[in-house]
Amino acid sequence: MSHGVREAVAACGLRPRAVLAADMDAAAMEVYRRNFDPAYHSARNLWTSVTKNYSTRKPPARFAETPRVVSDDLRAAVGEVDILLGGPPCEGHSTSNNVSRRNDPRNRYYIVMPAMAVALDAKAVIVENVPGVRHDHRGVLETAVELFESAGYHVGEAVMDAVRTGLPQTRKRHVLIACKRGAADIGAAVRALERPPRPLRWAIEDLMDTTESDGDPLHRPAELSAENARRIAYLFDNGEYNLPDALRPDSHKRGHTYPAIYGRLRWDAPSGTITTGFRSPGRGRYIHPERRRTITAREAARIQGFPDGFQFKLINGDSPTRTALAKMIGDAVPPPIGYAAAVAALAALMPA
Repeated sequence: MSHGVREAVAACGLRPRAVLAADMDAAAMEVYRRNFDPAYHSARNLWTSVTKNYSTRKPPARFAETPRVVSDDLRAAVGEVDILLGGPPCEGHSTSNNVSRRNDPRNRYYIVMPAMAVALDAKAVIVENVPGVRHDHRGVLETAVELFESAGYHVGEAVMDAVRTGLPQTRKRHVLIACKRGAADIGAAVRALERPPRPLRWAIEDLMDTTESDGDPLHRPAELSAENARRIAYLFDNGEYNLPDALRPDSHKRGHTYPAIYGRLRWDAPSGTITTGFRSPGRGRYIHPERRRTITAREAARIQGFPDGFQFKLINGDSPTRTALAKMIGDAVPPPIGYAAAVAALAALMPA
């Protein structure tokens, strides 16, 4: 999201500067620092970094006292932030979470965003999550909107589809934008930037035979188990794109609702949502259209909208582990979504 916002800010003739980065994921923080060079960074859980006493007993929700930053590593950023970006944990809202979906204790972290916005005196806030945040049993979205509004922010929210931004991926994200000057028109920004749907071929066909020997470890294909190699071979030998139930794990043979799992991608259509499991055929439709392997990290990054120049490297120049790399690529907000959200926020902040 930061990459998309940075590009939008620069496109408006402004100088983008990362003031503060906060993330508990050490590898993701190093990659962020390498690409954005924030003035300050913190590995603290933001839930413990800001006061957030609020009441929901008498709607609308409001802060009982003005939120303030309580950690030394964040105080220097107070008053320095024009646009605050946040991606609260989305696992508790995800449709793939069949255990604690819609009633996960982590869902409350969404409330950090209005509290941090007030504490930092941010002019605008962009918060992303999965569309399922609208159905949280604790009502975190509604509470956050009320808290933003009680603090003087104008709030707009919408579900944005990556396909409409020109990406070859059917990925939807919920975006909330809170601005002090006026309401952000997210729909207008999306319509202004809309691109025709693009097929997978557009993004990754030129990488089909690129290997790690070309100097980029992101081209390294995943190692396949013998069983998964046989499943992939069946798809290619029979010209199929969906694996029959007979060749699936026993849990799928009694019926399932996951046709994309062990599926092969199509050149002439967008991919499904890229997740942290894109290296495994058992986690979704991630088998390459023409090669007997799953997509590589570089291909996944392209599908997400990252330019090849984005450095997925640690501060010392080493590559993150394959697991860490898959997590940060799969969890990322596609930059074009960040770009469109920033255009909407900047338009709301500009003088009439």
